[in-house]
Amino acid sequence: MTVQRLQVTPRADWRQKFEALGFSFHSADGGYWDESACYCFSADEIDTLEAAAEELHRMALAAVKHVIETKRYADLHITPAQAALIEQSWRANAPSLYGRFDLAYDGSSAPKLLEYNADTPTSLLEAAVAQWHWLEETGRPDQFNSLHERLIARWEQIFNTLPPGTPLHFSCMKDNEEDRITIEYLRDTAVQAGMATHFIYVEDLGWNGSAFVDLDAQPVRAWFKLYPWEWLVRDDFATHLGETSLQIIEPAWKALLSNKGMLAILWELFPDHPNLVPAYFSPDYLGASFVIKPFFSREGANISVVDRQQPLATPGPYAAEPKVYQTRATLPAFDGRYPVIGAWIVGDEAAGMGIREDITPVTTNASRFIPHFFE
Repeated sequence: MTVQRLQVTPRADWRQKFEALGFSFHSADGGYWDESACYCFSADEIDTLEAAAEELHRMALAAVKHVIETKRYADLHITPAQAALIEQSWRANAPSLYGRFDLAYDGSSAPKLLEYNADTPTSLLEAAVAQWHWLEETGRPDQFNSLHERLIARWEQIFNTLPPGTPLHFSCMKDNEEDRITIEYLRDTAVQAGMATHFIYVEDLGWNGSAFVDLDAQPVRAWFKLYPWEWLVRDDFATHLGETSLQIIEPAWKALLSNKGMLAILWELFPDHPNLVPAYFSPDYLGASFVIKPFFSREGANISVVDRQQPLATPGPYAAEPKVYQTRATLPAFDGRYPVIGAWIVGDEAAGMGIREDITPVTTNASRFIPHFFE
């Protein structure tokens, strides 16, 4: 069996049910959630994806260790001040919650890494909760999805690394509905793990001269931020990050893995690995078909596909950033749509997947989320 895309009938009341779950942005961009189709896998294909995610996680950690030990920060345009935060968090074994590998997979060839959303991955509520409800209500056999349970278990582990009685503050930016909903879902899993939590917008964090504080002037000792490290280190109060014992999740060392320049370092460390595609800091080593990615582009912005048959360039605010050059991976096409598999890691374990598809080979913020099952 190979991966199949099936046409199915949407549930009549799915919108109301998702509203009740808190999944309020289901119809953003003209229809973000789409259950008029679903993807079907075999159990062996799911095993392949699970093994690939855990192997990529192992290699990613090895690449972080390599960059820190050899101090290759200049290759990734990491400043000395940020490098100090990275090294401090790595030495402290600061825990990571989660990450999402974006993979190309057709059911025949090995899954290939397109990029790693290691710092602020979203599409989480959709993958963990929404598609599970779809599975249960449509009677499908099974799904690669233990995200909810693994998040709770991981929070319990993180909780044990904090000083007794330390609450966890959750933050995102104002005026971003998807981030706010994602934060509330993550906060709910932390509460289920027994943690005391508070919410504060990133813009409302203060500094009292010795600690970051919330709007009640209470010190923030542990902080989960759905806010990119590359933005955080540019903020005015970034100079204070090294002056406190604030535990930040995701930790500073995850900033390396959210940098697409790490694709080139992964290929250098693990050449010809079946789950990687060639990537370099220069296009000189590539052929006539490749992809150009800014180090910190998000949601498919400023991606250029160099190809005589199918050139493509997306707009965005990251055009001036340094770039990595990656051999173009072949995405399967189903009914004129290109799926990308988001394979989730929670802690150190594969935890499930979600699928985004588009009518172009570049996944953007307007791409559709399609549920899946396996049998």
